[in-house]
Amino acid sequence: MLQMFDLTGSTALCTGATSGIGRRMAWALSQAGADVVLVGRQEPALNDAVEEINAAGKGRAAGFRADLSDRGSMDDVAAKASGHFGPPSILVNAAGVNLRQPADQITPETWDGTLNINLTVPFFLAQACVSHMRRAGWGKIINIASLQSFRAFANSVAYGASKGGITQLTRAMAEAWSRDGISANAIAPGFFPTALTEKVFADAELAEHNARMTAVGRNGELADLDGITVFLASHASDYISGQVISVDGGYTAK
Repeated sequence: MLQMFDLTGSTALCTGATSGIGRRMAWALSQAGADVVLVGRQEPALNDAVEEINAAGKGRAAGFRADLSDRGSMDDVAAKASGHFGPPSILVNAAGVNLRQPADQITPETWDGTLNINLTVPFFLAQACVSHMRRAGWGKIINIASLQSFRAFANSVAYGASKGGITQLTRAMAEAWSRDGISANAIAPGFFPTALTEKVFADAELAEHNARMTAVGRNGELADLDGITVFLASHASDYISGQVISVDGGYTAK
């Protein structure tokens, strides 16, 4: 049974891997045996993440800096990732941005920038990786949805639109590629301490409110993502595709 979760011999490409959810997911995949290629914008943090994984002595890690806002660079990103441990059979689309602007202050530029990183890049990077996955007859795409895939929060119109789109994009990816052995699913995290939620956790009263909103009575810890990450990247989830799985302590259940 444990062999179903063993990722030895797999290569994973993880975006947004310099901090928070993306970094933790890359680490979890490496601990299940995958070789991981980390992509991010902040080179010192990227190097730290790579060193942390390699020091653990399980899956290997490499990383490179890339500007994912350039949607025309997706083929180059996939090709560069393939140069380390071979073409990726696992893709984690964890890069994201949330500017938390009031609706009246959103500009076309900030709208386009948010939807580009959060919604457009996950599709075109997946498209760039699919050809190898199709030839191999197996692949895993893991997108990052949100509580805002299901409900609205203040000052997050563009972010909410992008995360609502991720839910449908995930289903559409599954419809397009599952017959080729490529599963596409999304994780919808609750409140976790990351760079995107720094302002939320800086407000102790708000953080406590969010904890009370869950069924389990606490906010998320990054380690809570390990199991679902490995599961969705492994053969254990081969008959699961097009799903958005909430990891939110029961926030959406109440």
